Amino acid sequence: MRKYITVAWYGIISWAIPFIVSFAFFDMKTKALTIDEMYFKSIMIVLGGLVGCLLLIRFFHLIEDFYIKEGFIAGIIMMSINLLLDVIILLPMSKMPFILYYQQIGMRYLLIPIIATTMGMAIQDK
Repeated sequence: MRKYITVAWYGIISWAIPFIVSFAFFDMKTKALTIDEMYFKSIMIVLGGLVGCLLLIRFFHLIEDFYIKEGFIAGIIMMSINLLLDVIILLPMSKMPFILYYQQIGMRYLLIPIIATTMGMAIQDK
C-alpha cells in the first residue's frame, strides 16, 4: 500500500512541476503566453516526460517483482491524478471546453501508463 501512496505523490509532483514552470512563460498582466503556443506545449511535454520518467525510476526501486503489472498500476494512478488536477485547476483557469482540453492536452496523458508499463517490461526482461 505504501508504494501506491508514494506513486500518488509522484503523480502530484509530475503535474505540479510543469504547472509551476509554465508560469515563467506567461505575462501575468495580460495572462498571455510570452512564447509561441506550440513551442510552449513542446516544452511542457518534454518537461513532463522528464519529470515523470525520473519519478518512475524512483518508483521501480521500491518494486521487487511483477514489474509490468506494477508499472501499469503506477501509470494509471499517475495519469488519473494528472487528469484530476487538470480538471480541478487547469480547466477553470483556461476556461477551455472539456472536449477541446482532451483533444489538445488530456489525451497526451496516455503516455504515462504507456511509459510506465514499458519501463516495467524492460526491467522484467532483464
